[in-house]
Amino acid sequence: MSTIPQQLRFSDDGVIPNSRFPVLLYRAVLPAQADRAAAFESLFSSHAWPAQWQAQVFDYHHYHSNAHEVMGIANGQARLMLGGPSGQEIDVNAGDVVVLPAGTGHCSLQQSADFLVVGAYPRGQEDYDIQRAEPANHDPSVRRIAQVACPEADPVHGSAGTLMELWNQC
Repeated sequence: MSTIPQQLRFSDDGVIPNSRFPVLLYRAVLPAQADRAAAFESLFSSHAWPAQWQAQVFDYHHYHSNAHEVMGIANGQARLMLGGPSGQEIDVNAGDVVVLPAGTGHCSLQQSADFLVVGAYPRGQEDYDIQRAEPANHDPSVRRIAQVACPEADPVHGSAGTLMELWNQC
């Protein structure tokens, strides 16, 4: 299991707020197994990030203004764009985990036919919104993002995880 995540930082571009906290990209968290989706659901839930859905990533730029999000790549691979249209493309593969602080833009640019993601949000943030990359959404979203509580734990490593060190002032 990857213990030290890659950190990606994105600035507010006037449309996508992004976050002062880094995106955390954990590689190869879960090895190949019969039901990696169920394993991600169990892992995230054990660290107070109850799983909410299994699906793909939307193919349009969006973000969540009232919740942090974790995505566990259960099957397949994809090229995602993080941080909005001027952000960064990343490739993700089955077993990887992406932790997105509230406000971070993301969308799928391409994905394999078997691509499957498990999505989860910190306990108390399960009623997440979906904000499209539109200028009118920006300022109200920035106000909501400022009110989003810190997670209780890192979704991969719990209370000893990297998120707790890096996001300790949210």
